[in-house]
Amino acid sequence: MHTTPPPPFDVAAALPPVAPYARTTVRLHPRPGAPTAAQSSMGGPLLWPAEEPWPACDGPAGAEHLDGTDVVPVVPVLQLYAADVPELPFPDGADVLQVLWCPSDHDPWTSPLPRLFWRDSAAVTGPLATAPASDPEADGERRPDTCVLDPERVLEYPDWDLPDAARDEIRDAIRALARDTGWEYDHDLATASGTKVGGYPGWTQLPDWPECACGRRMEHLLTVASWEFSNGYERRWITVEDRPAMAGWGFDAAPDHPWRRLQNPAGIMLGDAGGIYLFVCLACPGRPYEYRFDCG
Repeated sequence: MHTTPPPPFDVAAALPPVAPYARTTVRLHPRPGAPTAAQSSMGGPLLWPAEEPWPACDGPAGAEHLDGTDVVPVVPVLQLYAADVPELPFPDGADVLQVLWCPSDHDPWTSPLPRLFWRDSAAVTGPLATAPASDPEADGERRPDTCVLDPERVLEYPDWDLPDAARDEIRDAIRALARDTGWEYDHDLATASGTKVGGYPGWTQLPDWPECACGRRMEHLLTVASWEFSNGYERRWITVEDRPAMAGWGFDAAPDHPWRRLQNPAGIMLGDAGGIYLFVCLACPGRPYEYRFDCG
């Protein structure tokens, strides 16, 4: 189990203008493990029908991969079962969400290109035994290491997405809180760090919510983040269980230091510690989706 420490005070009571914007997010807490295709996972085996072609991508224009072709199999990123994350907006008849992406750089953000699949697990009677091998040169740090998940529900508030009027109302109060308690609204009390479902995107730049073709703003489905938390001095987002091992954290720690694995259990890096944010339209048939990418 992994537990996010609660804030030391009631955020909504201390900052009433943010109360209407509270949302529950599901922190997925990936950790190295050996999941099966029948389990939720990050970077793990997928419940994929053997008769369904595995998706491939041509990557950047003119790219040539190790096998001499101009296509590369996409790689598994997340598999989420309704039993573990019922908060996902599963379409009727579906109980599994699968997220894969092409690890090569794609315009317009020079990032992986994600694809989403919703499935009925009961309909997969002949699952694929092994996913096609992908190009390790293309994967780099964009293919997650195989991880089990430990979903945890956390209440969060908007950081970049807080409306300007509400931000103006709390500006003096959050400065006073930081001065008197050491707790900063944006880093410690607002948007949860890490790979998560629902809630607010973990933007590092200004928000860029996509709009569906129907004219509606899409809903944030999930965030795939480079890091579980930004550094060892975070007041909030390092789990209770990991805190003893983080004692003595230093930015100059070697790349293979155990601290690094706690900070980045899936071993991915998206740009400069950025994230990919997936969005869906719940009003349109077929669950149209879009993605955004940003980094520091």
